[in-house]
Amino acid sequence: MAERTSIHLAGFSHVNPIPAASRIGPFLATGALTGRDPETGEMPADADTQFANVFGHVRALMAEVGGSTDDILKMTFHLTDPDDREALNREWLATFPDPESRPARQAIAARLDRGAVVHCDLLAVLSN
Repeated sequence: MAERTSIHLAGFSHVNPIPAASRIGPFLATGALTGRDPETGEMPADADTQFANVFGHVRALMAEVGGSTDDILKMTFHLTDPDDREALNREWLATFPDPESRPARQAIAARLDRGAVVHCDLLAVLSN
């Protein structure tokens, strides 16, 4: 049986006692990655900054585990306002510019707390 490892990320933490992600073998799954500022821990008021921070956390997490965004299989976004897809798509296209090599994606309307307009979770398969 593969051993599970909690992954903690500098500049990102949860209020509850859970890690940013968990890994078993090549599989990496996250909890909710939010748009909190990695320096201050504050939640920005605008969607553009929150989405930029989410994708920054994603890149930092993948680097922390020795991977990259190329290892992401699926991302799920929970949005307070489905019209925020423009901000989502801007970051999505910057992170995954090749239409032939993008992860699966799902966006779901959600009621979020603490000023969040987006939560993201992902599943990745790591080669290392």
